[in-house]
Amino acid sequence: MTTPDVLVIGGGLSGLAVACKASRAGKRVVVLESAPRIGGCFHSHRTPDGHWFEMGAHTAYNSYRGFLELAETAGAASRLRVRGPQRARFGLLRDGRYDWLTPPKILLRLGWLEAALHAPLGILRGKRGRSMRQYFEGLLGPRNYARLFGPFFAAVPSQSADDFPAEGPGSLFKNRPRRKDYPRSFGFDGGLQAVLDGLAALPCVTVETGAEVASLRRDGAGWVATTVDGRRFEAPLATLATPPDVAARLLAAELPVAAAAAARIRTVVVESLGVVLPRERCWLPELAFLVPVDDLFHSMVTRDPFPDPARRAFVFHFKPGIAREMRLARMAEVLRVAPDELGPVVAQRLVLPAPSVDHAALVADFDRALAGAPLAVVGNWFDGLAIEDCVQRAFAEWARIAAAPRPRDARIRAPAPAAASVGMPG
Repeated sequence: MTTPDVLVIGGGLSGLAVACKASRAGKRVVVLESAPRIGGCFHSHRTPDGHWFEMGAHTAYNSYRGFLELAETAGAASRLRVRGPQRARFGLLRDGRYDWLTPPKILLRLGWLEAALHAPLGILRGKRGRSMRQYFEGLLGPRNYARLFGPFFAAVPSQSADDFPAEGPGSLFKNRPRRKDYPRSFGFDGGLQAVLDGLAALPCVTVETGAEVASLRRDGAGWVATTVDGRRFEAPLATLATPPDVAARLLAAELPVAAAAAARIRTVVVESLGVVLPRERCWLPELAFLVPVDDLFHSMVTRDPFPDPARRAFVFHFKPGIAREMRLARMAEVLRVAPDELGPVVAQRLVLPAPSVDHAALVADFDRALAGAPLAVVGNWFDGLAIEDCVQRAFAEWARIAAAPRPRDARIRAPAPAAASVGMPG
């Protein structure tokens, strides 16, 4: 049995952010990751000759103060790369027609009469309790939303954002103070995953990949995780950094009310395919991303803001349930190459939260059920999907469990019975 001070289940950004804080506090940490690689939604695919592109999260901003703290701790800040001017160019694909836009040109696509008729009342109604569609249709009009803003909002989380809350937990956009000593938007040599690689290599941090956890149980004054291959890991403190369905399964035995609350978090599957093409075979102008209207994919993201003299990389984030052959055919059609010219195709399947206007209430239910337990639960299904949302949740959860008093000899008791008042899923 392995006995660190802190056990982290999940080796994505959230889990490694907790591991970083624990390591800096002098704790020995073991991170258990079920996949053969760390990263989760961070997936910087690297070819044998060093070329890289992002399959998942692809941009960081100087408003991500917690993430910058992680980058500095991981020793990755020296590898920072400023995004080039291609970051400000993007495409809109509608009915087979491509429009190449910059932020000011988006305004030229607005139906101004419709916007003028809706804006006064839309501003008065505000965002509280409203979905993205409700708020922006009320602000700009249904047609402006359907033909322009709805598709662009969907490109951000790689899913329809119509039902996302317009503000609060789960919302897409939040105002954060910026660090002026860093550029506004950036990446890293080797991709954003360079930060996670550095965190995994911190002193006192051990990462076990291919370690799927079958159960998580209390044992005396701590927690025991057992993997599907029979290994046991025990620690006084534990952290779950998994999608909500996995968290619900692992919490069911010891914290059933919290498990039921986690099971109520809605999710969606995003299937992505990435390719690298010789620069001379690419007809598209250099751009940051392409947004389609009513297509098989939510967005196509490029590596163009970090240009390579010989190659370009394209990642398509598809809607769920589309056969691989159809996805490949659509990629080839957009890129104007034959399917057999795509070369090696990188595939990724992610389960992402799909928050709606009741998301804040669902998270509050979960946190009430978790209160008092010496267990942190982190991920992108609390405050939001943004990098910084994940980091701040991880920092707050580590502070909570690190400061909580823990029994030394007696078995850990369940949270106060009041937590049982949280409703079960309908």
